[in-house]
Amino acid sequence: PVPGQAAAADDSDHGVQSSARGRGGKATPQSFTPGLYIVATPIGNARDITLRALDLLALADVIACEDTRVTRKLLHIHEIDRPTLAYHDHNAAAVRPRLMERLNKGEIVALVSDAGTPLISDPGYRLVKTAREAGIAVTALPGASAPMAALASAGLPTDRFLFAGFLPGKTVARRRALEELAELSATLVFFEAAPRLAASLSDMAAVLGSRPGAVLRELTKKFEEARHGELGELAAHYQSAGPPKGEIVVLVGPGTGQPVALEAAEIDALLLAALDQGSVKDAAAALAERTGLPRRELYSRALHLRDGADGN
Repeated sequence: PVPGQAAAADDSDHGVQSSARGRGGKATPQSFTPGLYIVATPIGNARDITLRALDLLALADVIACEDTRVTRKLLHIHEIDRPTLAYHDHNAAAVRPRLMERLNKGEIVALVSDAGTPLISDPGYRLVKTAREAGIAVTALPGASAPMAALASAGLPTDRFLFAGFLPGKTVARRRALEELAELSATLVFFEAAPRLAASLSDMAAVLGSRPGAVLRELTKKFEEARHGELGELAAHYQSAGPPKGEIVVLVGPGTGQPVALEAAEIDALLLAALDQGSVKDAAAALAERTGLPRRELYSRALHLRDGADGN
């Protein structure tokens, strides 16, 4: 999911009938043996769910989900009425033994997230690990995934990629995380929260250089949007336009190994983002270290930008 992903159901597609039910409303002949099933759910459009997933959800003894309200909405759309149980980061330690008890009794337990594929920046790893260690069969039912949907449509290289999830929220930690990824020759895939998007893009440009990037939001939904450009250009755009609405996936193309000169607008955007986090001196020093540009020139420009912002 993107997640922090959006609710699984898009109201524009509520008219679809459940594919897990045959004539007369009964479940289809698809059979499932007892065990834990990791079930992908839509990331936005309610019709983006597989027939097999609907079969499984219609037969599950219990459906473990992040938010029962979100999952019940999806189940209602597809005319499925099965028990749900909240399972998320805050209650996992208490609920996991209950799920294991049911699995050990030979029940079918489905694990879903609010949107997309469970365990992809969502809860579930420890449950899967515990079930595996106990000899319980674990089966993944593949389906919608925000990182894969973004990769497929962004027009960036897909032969090698790394999903890096959410970057840290603080500038120093975020840049440190980006430094660890800088040498990888692969497309990088991130989830990001809208209020942090401009700052994250600025840090990406400062640490990773002038690489091609893409910002995709509201994937599969009515207002799906993709914006492409160099990281500095994208940072400048969202610095000016403000945080976009919706769930966001950011892709960064692999580096070329060659430094690329930054445009003046890109430098300004990076300096403004750095000024939000520290002094003029620190902003100039940080950008000089990342780009190789003269610190004195960056200091002068940062001072001008700060005074201009104060004057407004």
